Amino acid sequence: MGGFFGVASKKDCVSDVFYGTDYHSHLGTQRGGMATLSDDGNFTHYIHDIRNAQFRSKFEDDLPKMSGNTAIGIISDYEDQPLIINSRHGRYAIVTVGVVQNAQKLEAEACAAGIHFSEMSGNEVNPTELIAHLINQGKDFTDGLTKAQEAVEGSSSILLLTKEGVYAARDRVGRTPVIIGKNENGYAITLETCALPNLQYQIERELGPGEIVRITADGVERMKCPGDCMKICSFLWVYYGYPASTYEGRNTEDVRNECGKRLARRDDVEADCVSGIPDSGTAHAIGYAQESGLPYRRPFVKYTPTWPRSFMPQNQQERNRVAKMKLIPVRELIEGKRLMFCEDSIVRGTQLQDTIERLYTEYGAKEIHMRPACPPLVYGCKFLNFSRSRSIDELATRIAIKELEGEYEHLDEYADASTERYQAMVDKIRERLNLTSLQFQTLEDLVEAIGLPKEKLCTYCWDGEG
Repeated sequence: MGGFFGVASKKDCVSDVFYGTDYHSHLGTQRGGMATLSDDGNFTHYIHDIRNAQFRSKFEDDLPKMSGNTAIGIISDYEDQPLIINSRHGRYAIVTVGVVQNAQKLEAEACAAGIHFSEMSGNEVNPTELIAHLINQGKDFTDGLTKAQEAVEGSSSILLLTKEGVYAARDRVGRTPVIIGKNENGYAITLETCALPNLQYQIERELGPGEIVRITADGVERMKCPGDCMKICSFLWVYYGYPASTYEGRNTEDVRNECGKRLARRDDVEADCVSGIPDSGTAHAIGYAQESGLPYRRPFVKYTPTWPRSFMPQNQQERNRVAKMKLIPVRELIEGKRLMFCEDSIVRGTQLQDTIERLYTEYGAKEIHMRPACPPLVYGCKFLNFSRSRSIDELATRIAIKELEGEYEHLDEYADASTERYQAMVDKIRERLNLTSLQFQTLEDLVEAIGLPKEKLCTYCWDGEG
């Protein structure tokens, strides 16, 4: 998915941006970058591949070469960022978070108008450069950001580093959060609020959907008012948001605990202990244990010092290997036990299938029950890059539906937990994963756990409503 961090300060802010950006590394992406604007008006930027090394280690040699009271940083899905753009509005640095589903159409229109693109990866234009092109069509930065937001199908939250300050634009319907922090020296802008407290920033406020602001060391100026429609991604609280972060007033760890409690309230299975599939399943499992009265145990210990997020490698075999290497089983807590696992979600189920097989054959588990904290993912996300699946056909639900129907039919029924087709799909997934029992969170319980009205949430991957 990616995340960004920017600062406008009365003093040099390179260190703040370095550490603030690093606090987005859990998003599991592949590129990291920083850009600064020095007092003499010069931009400096560096981009590094962070697939096999931590963001911090890649920038240690760059920091002494960077200075400035305004700066931005990015952890990117796959494209190189930040980019330095020279336009009729002047020079600026840009970072973006989101996905441009209509990139080919926008590229074709630009090329037909005589525009060329230089940031190519394979046959694809860098989407951040494409968004910069759209911004450059406006009469000023605010108008350009508005035009870009209106043109993009998918989502895009944007930071611009300019001589006028840092412009921040939240996605048109607020699919990703953008939060302002404040300290005695100035202001920060971030996707994750967990980046703020250790850098001595207090949360000032969140941007509304489509809102645009300009940040300087002296204040925050609203350049465009927020819209009325918000569709923030519910998966933030389920999976990829950091436990210490808060979005729209709802803390991630608190929501996950509540999800676990609601799973337990609908359950009557007997088990010896409750455990979470590390890391994001852990908070769900704690809530389940609190509500059910079952003891919480850790039959897996996660080895974190060197391994990246397991969905990062493009090769499925390598993803499975990374997932296996990270989780170290504890035989004494597994052998002969009836295990209840809470997981954030089941996407493909490939890694989970291997894990369950090992628990049975290598470590002697007696029973394995699984309780995902969200409903089955029936639809592939078209608004954010939270899964690097090459095809929607890889989803565990789609595999089950294809086995049951021969093709993808009756998706609305498979997404409805009250139907026979839904239960048949869940049974197919349970059989494939070799689980003793499988019960998903209901969409109603998930929405209530998040605590926002459903109309303000994007639930597309579960019910097709985004």
